[in-house]
Amino acid sequence: MLTPKKMKFRKYQRGSMRKVAGRGFTISFGDFALKSVGSGFVTARQLEAGRRAITRLFKRGGQIWIRVFPDKPITKKPNETRMGKGKGDVDHFSAVVEKGRIIYEVAGIDEKTALEGLRLAQGKIATKTKIIKKNEI
Repeated sequence: MLTPKKMKFRKYQRGSMRKVAGRGFTISFGDFALKSVGSGFVTARQLEAGRRAITRLFKRGGQIWIRVFPDKPITKKPNETRMGKGKGDVDHFSAVVEKGRIIYEVAGIDEKTALEGLRLAQGKIATKTKIIKKNEI
């Protein structure tokens, strides 16, 4: 799974996710892409599950780019713990996905297979997404 090698701080605050993507909203590498329609967190497990679904369908043909990286640590306190006593330990890592951000790009495969692969990955991602082609916005 994707995790950062090192971080400036061990724990982060959640922050606001009401933004629209200022970068990463156009297709740069592939012919088809999965674009976020809403904002939210996408965990490393979700990204890996989507990547595996696409790769399995492509039968190791074509090429896949993951355009987001899960670099935000999400903390969790143990169950049945009283309030206070500080922030919980890091549980997993997630990527902050703003509205309009490209998550996956694919190329080198026919249109029908590419759209089917992205549809499978769409089911693995927690935020609302849509599939776009190279020359459409």
